[in-house]
Amino acid sequence: MRPEACRVRIDLSYDGGGFSGWARQPAQRTVQQVLEDALTRVLDRAGPVQLTVAGRTDAGVHARGQVAHADLPAMAWLEAAPALLRRLAGLLPPDVRVRRVAPAPDGFDARFSAVSRRYSYRVCDDVTGPDPLRRHDTLWYRHGVDVGAINEAAGLLLGEHDFAAFCRRREGATTVRELLSLSWARPEPTVAEATVVADAFCHSMVRALVGALLKVGEGARPPSWPAQVLTGRVRDPAVPVVPPHGLCLEEVRYPPPGQLAQRALATRRVRPAVAERAPGEPPPG
Repeated sequence: MRPEACRVRIDLSYDGGGFSGWARQPAQRTVQQVLEDALTRVLDRAGPVQLTVAGRTDAGVHARGQVAHADLPAMAWLEAAPALLRRLAGLLPPDVRVRRVAPAPDGFDARFSAVSRRYSYRVCDDVTGPDPLRRHDTLWYRHGVDVGAINEAAGLLLGEHDFAAFCRRREGATTVRELLSLSWARPEPTVAEATVVADAFCHSMVRALVGALLKVGEGARPPSWPAQVLTGRVRDPAVPVVPPHGLCLEEVRYPPPGQLAQRALATRRVRPAVAERAPGEPPPG
C-alpha cells in the first residue's frame, strides 16, 4: 500500500437473491460491482475503487456480517469520510447496505487476516411450508428433520480435514479446512437452523455439508455416513448441494490488532496435507 493511501474496513450486509454472487462477472449484477461503482462515484477524485472481501459468496447467498477493505487515497478519504455512509445509503440499491466504514488497523486484510467465518443455514420442515415472509431465506424441506441425529453426525466432521468430498475443486486451491463448529438447533418449532464455523470454506462446502446432514436428519442415511463420505475425498453424487437462499454469512472474526499481519502471513501459506486420520479422531499429540 502506498504511503499516501489509507486502508479502510467496510462492514456490509446484502440480500443475495438478486445477485450473481459477490465477485465481478461480465454482464452480471454482483455485489462487488454494485458497491465498487457506488464507492467510485462518491470518491470521484480517487479513481476506480477495488475491494478485497472476507468471503466471496455464491449467487443467491446472503450476508449479514460481510467485511471488505479498500485502499483509498488519503486525501480523498478525509474529504469523503464525514458524509460517506449517508451518500452510500442514497446511491446503493435497497438490497445492499454499508453499515460501517473506518480506517483499518495496521496489518489488516479483510480476507487473509480473518480467523473464522460463521454461516447459518435455515430450514423449514413444516408440511405447509415456510412463513411467506421468510421464504427468501428459508429452505422448505419436505421431510421431518431429526436435529439430534444431525448433531451426532456433525460432531464426527469437526477438526482439520481435506473437505474435497464436499467442495468444488479449483485449480491450485487447497481443500483442507478446519471445521471449528457445526451444530443445529430449533429457534422455532418448525425451523431447524445450522450454525457452521470454520477458518475458511471451499466453494459450495457449506451447502454440501448441509445437504448431507439433512439426509441424516430425514432418516435416509445413518449418522456415520457424512464422515464416511469425507474420508473418500471425492465428490459423492449422493450428497445433495442445497439451494443457496437458505445460506447467510453471519460473521467474520479477526484477531486483536497486533496480530493481524501475522495472521495474514500465516493464512497465505499453503496448508500442509492433513495426516490420515478418521474424522472425529483428535490429531496426534
